[in-house]
Amino acid sequence: MLLLLHVLMLSLLSSCSARVVQDFESECGQFFANRKSPTIFSDSQYKQICQTLNNNVYYATYYDTHNRIPVYSAYKFEGLKDCKRLDKWYIEPQLDDTNKSPSMEFEKDVRNIIQGLGYHQALSRDYIKSKHDRGHLEPVFQANSQGCANATFTLTNAAPQDPSFNRGQWRKLEEKMAEKLSNQCLPKKYNVYIVTGVVPGNNTINNRVNVPSHFWTAYCCLDNNNKCKISGGFIGVNENITPEEKPTVKDLEEKLKDLYKVTSFKLFHSSTEP
Repeated sequence: MLLLLHVLMLSLLSSCSARVVQDFESECGQFFANRKSPTIFSDSQYKQICQTLNNNVYYATYYDTHNRIPVYSAYKFEGLKDCKRLDKWYIEPQLDDTNKSPSMEFEKDVRNIIQGLGYHQALSRDYIKSKHDRGHLEPVFQANSQGCANATFTLTNAAPQDPSFNRGQWRKLEEKMAEKLSNQCLPKKYNVYIVTGVVPGNNTINNRVNVPSHFWTAYCCLDNNNKCKISGGFIGVNENITPEEKPTVKDLEEKLKDLYKVTSFKLFHSSTEP
């Protein structure tokens, strides 16, 4: 009986987990083309999260604890699964208390346990009366299972998004991209990798959470030789404006390099660059 209780306790502690890790590539590299992550910055404000739910790792998120928004989420696309929306949002306790177990939890369940809760991340209350949606980076629409769809509902996978943009042009883009990948890449048994991110802007909600100036997304379809055969990207101003399509991933990388003010910004790695 004691052994059974011990096993049960371990199960409860490990379920609904989202692990903050030191090395993306070794911990959840399956979501990156050729297991090499997009650009990682050297500053300590950025954290690497393997987004996990019920012991299943579904995608990876690179999180900015200063701006309290993700830089990007990386995931694989495996076709449209008609997943349902959870509409219940988790937070990541490890970002505010490194001694916490790696469990994605509801804010109400840890509010009185963690001192400084929300110091390194957005909370649900930040979005109240903010006039912004919690815009998914990995969207429910492109999730590869219902479990994955549920796991997208963490605030570490969301950033303030203009409601008209989120529910209009950006949603249409997600659908259009999924249709293209379903028709052109999956029938050829290509492995489809997607990275979706944001660029920090000059405004905040609740004087805490940065409102991105841009949302962007890119895809790469790898063949059996790990060559990127089909790729592309989009970037849109965080307003109700149609996202701009970039002819190549390199074009998008150049745009992101300028917006992030860095010497280079890499999205995918393949034996033949997209």
